[in-house]
Amino acid sequence: MKQPSALLTTLHKQGYIIIPSFLNPSELDSLRTATANLTSLARAGSWPHIRTVGKQFPPWPSTAPPPEEGGIWGVQHLLHPDLPISASDRAAFIRLYFSEKILAVVHELLQTSPATKEPGGGEHDDGNGVLVMELLNLLVRPDKPFSLRWHRDDIPPTASPEDELSRLTAASIPIPPTSNSLSLPKYNHTQWNLPLYSDSSLFLIPHSHARTRTEIERSADPYADSLPNMLQVNLQAGDIAFYDNDILHRGVYEADKERMTLHGSVSCVSVNVGGSGSNAGASNGGSESNAGAGTSNKRARNVLQHGVGEWVDRCDFGGVLREARLEIAEGMRRRLVEMGRENSGGKDLGFSLSG
Repeated sequence: MKQPSALLTTLHKQGYIIIPSFLNPSELDSLRTATANLTSLARAGSWPHIRTVGKQFPPWPSTAPPPEEGGIWGVQHLLHPDLPISASDRAAFIRLYFSEKILAVVHELLQTSPATKEPGGGEHDDGNGVLVMELLNLLVRPDKPFSLRWHRDDIPPTASPEDELSRLTAASIPIPPTSNSLSLPKYNHTQWNLPLYSDSSLFLIPHSHARTRTEIERSADPYADSLPNMLQVNLQAGDIAFYDNDILHRGVYEADKERMTLHGSVSCVSVNVGGSGSNAGASNGGSESNAGAGTSNKRARNVLQHGVGEWVDRCDFGGVLREARLEIAEGMRRRLVEMGRENSGGKDLGFSLSG
């Protein structure tokens, strides 16, 4: 079995990693322009896919509250074919999401193999691609201070210690044992935050992705300003942070500080994770084992609850990407369509959390 990289080892152990200066100045400038234009449209009511102040989880209303009530704190679906922005702005989002440097880190963390390298130095999706397109959203400054409660992205706070333990998806490398730690199969997805301006709004509890909550964490106020071992993640413009979405975390958003933080996720079909699909898709005692291409029902719910399945079949990246990079993007898009088809069977999968 391939030995994990330093990035993966760190992610396994502490639940997050930071790669500084991930974007170059040109990329930063083009993405700042694109996000500013899109955010202006969303605040003006010209784009209905938003995150509204006062509501933490989907589904969100399509009409923003007025500024005096907080407005919005996010803009959804940056890969949507109907996004009402210029071709150059749309291209900036597409090129970032499917960029070789983003996907190289994803492959490293998911322990999957990149597309085949061609003799000329390009890449080719040879049919064995495993990555699945998921989400690209934008987190923005609200018009009033707004905070999220402490949470894991797909485990409700009402879960018992036993249920919480069975649902955690953490590292396959053993964590230094504690009375409530565990070791589970490899990651089948990863997510990242990429701020275009300095961003210190993410708070998390390192190592909490690999254990059940402590009694202090269970009994704490959901909006507690401080918890034992809490870390405030300080990111500079152009840094990128990948983190396990089972880590205990929350957001605290200021109204007087500019925020444009891209938030993306990518998964993989588990039949090819690490060369085997025997357990990579199971996260609940085997009840969510490999289905079809291998994405779990849990992961499908976590992604499709955002509504991406309603438009992904209409995406066409051909006007932006070329040849091998387009082939890779199209393969990822196709696997997202298959994720919805195989896991939902035409049924509503519901929502991971409420509130």
